[in-house]
Amino acid sequence: MTLTVTSVNLNGIRAAHKRGFLPWLHASDTDVLLVQEVRAPEEISREIMGEEWDSVWVPCRIKGRAGVGVAVRRGRARIDGEPRLVLDDAESDVDSGRWLEATVSREGGGVPVRVVSAYFHSGEKDTPKQDAKMAHLPRIGNRMAELIAEEANGGVSSLVCGDFNVVRSRCDIKNWTPNHNKRAGVLDEEIAFLNRWVDEGWRDTVRDLAGDTQGPYSWWSWRGQAFVNNAGWRIDYQYATPRLGALARSFDIGRAPDYDARFSDHAPVSVTYDI
Repeated sequence: MTLTVTSVNLNGIRAAHKRGFLPWLHASDTDVLLVQEVRAPEEISREIMGEEWDSVWVPCRIKGRAGVGVAVRRGRARIDGEPRLVLDDAESDVDSGRWLEATVSREGGGVPVRVVSAYFHSGEKDTPKQDAKMAHLPRIGNRMAELIAEEANGGVSSLVCGDFNVVRSRCDIKNWTPNHNKRAGVLDEEIAFLNRWVDEGWRDTVRDLAGDTQGPYSWWSWRGQAFVNNAGWRIDYQYATPRLGALARSFDIGRAPDYDARFSDHAPVSVTYDI
């Protein structure tokens, strides 16, 4: 039995809906959908998703910002138990709507999996936004240490997905040299966190499946010719605990066929797991 998990930053669920997000989703093989940067109240998000999807939402307490969600396709997957709606007790308004955990199961069998929809701060070099990002990353690391330890002790496996807003290496960005240590998302101090988590046992499933190659990118600026020239960044991830990561079988980046067909500046990142 398989479980296909898709993660995507919607850049606003209402805007994505107008641009054709739902037709793409309905045509996909997605069982579990993790979304970031929803930027809408829960009732609007639930209405857009419709009756086909059972969902949980955590809006940001600052109107029009952040927001994350977990949705499962009814008849194919379900949400078990109560979700966790915050990263930790230190959450501030600016950190809200950035972390949501839910345990999901495949209908008809399969082991339960804890999925996390995560939206890391974007940052901006040498500004308070970057300070907020660098304060958030170690707190995320603390929770990830708890999750990987739980699997190691015989507990549920976990999958942390979302827009991490950081590349891991020059393979993850088309224009490495002009951006490295000059722009947020390509700073060594940020990159160290993502690579440390891999060193501690987390599996970067798309990189594992794609191998040592350039890309595959998941974000392209709306501006200029970035999308046309495939001048992208790989900043959307599915980090799996070791036991689950070993069950990743295939991935797909839902890159639109052309600029006008995009419903977000991010592409959906889907991974299929044997469960």
